[in-house]
Amino acid sequence: MASETTATANAQRGGTSFLRIAIAVQTLTIFLQAVSAGLLMTSSYGETLHDVGARVMYGASMLYVLAAVLAWKRGGGSPRPIWHASGFLVLASVQVVVGIAHVPSVHLPLGVLMFGLSVLALARR
Repeated sequence: MASETTATANAQRGGTSFLRIAIAVQTLTIFLQAVSAGLLMTSSYGETLHDVGARVMYGASMLYVLAAVLAWKRGGGSPRPIWHASGFLVLASVQVVVGIAHVPSVHLPLGVLMFGLSVLALARR
């Protein structure tokens, strides 16, 4: 019985740390998108960096969803992190669409919002 409890606690800790890492990666990629947006306006290679960064950021958002599902499956806790991660993936999808459509009046504030929400999620973990 004690070994089962220990195994469950270890699984919860492992899932939680993977979730924390996924949120940290997402937060970092969003921050780097802000940096590449500045380069977009000032250098010839900024557009390429921002384009590649958008793909990496979107992948990081998908990783966040995966980590939230795994943390829930392993630990059996609340599915709330899955909803947060899924909502963030929706925001990332909207961000990509408005970025491709060149709508900076929505793209820039949404990026700031996403960074703030990601920092908040990281602080909560």
